[in-house]
Amino acid sequence: MLIFAFIKQEPRGMTQIDEDILLLNLIKEDDKLAFKYLFHKYMGNLCQFIDFFIHDKVTSEDLALDLFASIWEIREELEIKQSFKSYLFQAARNKALTYLRDKKEYSGLDEAELLIDATNDAAFEAEANELYRLIEEAVTLLPERCREIYQKSRNEEMSNREIAARMQISEKTVENQITIALKKIKKFLNRKYL
Repeated sequence: MLIFAFIKQEPRGMTQIDEDILLLNLIKEDDKLAFKYLFHKYMGNLCQFIDFFIHDKVTSEDLALDLFASIWEIREELEIKQSFKSYLFQAARNKALTYLRDKKEYSGLDEAELLIDATNDAAFEAEANELYRLIEEAVTLLPERCREIYQKSRNEEMSNREIAARMQISEKTVENQITIALKKIKKFLNRKYL
């Protein structure tokens, strides 16, 4: 339990992704305290998120509880490719959609799907815009030469060889500068986005 205590006492030393990986590993090992931490961290937000779709607080709580029960049941096989937060909210969205389909509250499935898709599109667009803005901010903070090489690679879609020839530097230098840029951008995003 020392590791779990570390999460609660030193959140600044751990990124959200690191915490998620640790929680996933602890839950896979039947750690009920880690699962309880996850439950308390996300339960309220998941209920609100589900309620946004179905407009029934009691049922929203039931669906969120079902979601957590499902996670506990499949914990040993659970493979998460993104953060727990992303996984949970995607699963919550699916629960809400399934509930709406089963209840047939809408005149047809298409209408329910349109509601979910429109909400997802707006949320996705807002999330994508925020991420793009943060990446641009991170790029502006790169050292001048590193930023120039990164922009030629990403914005102008130049190959490492083309960049090296144009800037009269070695391809290895280009590779190193792009690696440095990506590490700095990732570090910036871990602080600002996750």
